[in-house]
Amino acid sequence: MSEQRLIQLLKISIVIGLCLILVGIYLHNFSDYMHSLGIKGIIISAVFIAFGLIFSLPTKMYLTFLLVKREAEQQASSDKSIDKG
Repeated sequence: MSEQRLIQLLKISIVIGLCLILVGIYLHNFSDYMHSLGIKGIIISAVFIAFGLIFSLPTKMYLTFLLVKREAEQQASSDKSIDKG
């Protein structure tokens, strides 16, 4: 899998995670049906938020690692071209 494809999949994962977090917040704060379920409603909205965090946070860290690595490689290649010139 190419690095560009991996970055695209990580960005999609972040968007899915943020959407799940927003759905969980909506269910917890604004849904009357969840309030009528009581504890089960709280658990359902918490599960949405938990899966949203699972999708979004680790991918952000990995994506940041990839971007820092790419920047360091570009910096190293530009330093080598300056030394040759």
